[in-house]
Amino acid sequence: MKKLIKFLHRHIPRPVLIRFSGIFSMVVRPFYAGNHVECPVCKKHFRKFLPYGSRGLSNRLCPKCLSLERHRLIWLYLQNFTRFFEDNLKMLHIAPEQPFIKRFKKCANLDYQTADLCSPIADLHFDIMHIPLADNSYDIVMSNHVLEHVENDIVAMKEIYRVLKPGGWAILQVPIDPDRQTTYEDKNIVMPSEREKAFGQYDHLRIHGLDYPTRLAAAGFDVQTFDPKQHFPANDIPRYRLDPDEILFVAKK
Repeated sequence: MKKLIKFLHRHIPRPVLIRFSGIFSMVVRPFYAGNHVECPVCKKHFRKFLPYGSRGLSNRLCPKCLSLERHRLIWLYLQNFTRFFEDNLKMLHIAPEQPFIKRFKKCANLDYQTADLCSPIADLHFDIMHIPLADNSYDIVMSNHVLEHVENDIVAMKEIYRVLKPGGWAILQVPIDPDRQTTYEDKNIVMPSEREKAFGQYDHLRIHGLDYPTRLAAAGFDVQTFDPKQHFPANDIPRYRLDPDEILFVAKK
C-alpha cells in the first residue's frame, strides 16, 4: 500500500486523484477495520489509517473521509474552541479539502464558497495572489498547504487579509521544518527532483521555518497559536493520530 500511495502522490495530478478518491476509499476501507484509531471528522474508527505522501508515511490518511493530521486538528479546534458551527458566517475555502467540503456545505449557518486554481470540486477558480473578490467580504478564510506552492506567499497572505472582514480570521496551515529558523526559498531551483530535495515535495517552492507566524504578521495579521498538547488529553493525540508537533496558527484581522 505504501508503494501504491507514493506512486499515486508523485505521478497522478491532484484533480484526477480527487475524482477517483471516493472509489479508492470504498475499496480499501474493509482492510482497515478495527478500533485502534479514530477520526473525529467522520466519527469512524480503524485498526490504523492509510499511509500518505510522497514518502508513503504510515498511519496518516483516514480510509473513510480521507482526513490527514491537519484536518483532524482543525476539525477539533473548530468544534471545541470556536462558534464555527453556530454563528452565521461567510466563508471562503481555498483549495477545499475533501474531508471538509461536503460537511461545510451542509452547515446552514455558513455562507460557504470554495475556490482553487484548477480543482474540479471548487466553485471559483483564481490565483490566490490575485483574488478577484471585494475587500472585507468574508468572516473566515481557510487555505491549508497552499502557500508553499505559490510564487510569493506574502502577496497571497496580503490578498487573504484584504478579503477578510475586520475581526475575521483565517486558518492557513503550511508544512513547517522545526529545525529551520527561517523560511528557505530559492527561485533558481526549478527541477521537480531538486525541489523535492530542497523543499520536501516536487511542487513546493519553499520550506517554511519557525518564522512562519512572523511572515503572517508581516501581511497584517494578529497571529494566535493553538497547541494541541495544551488543549487535548494525552491519549487523544495518538487516538486521533494528530501530529503532536503541529501548531495551529489562527490569523486574525
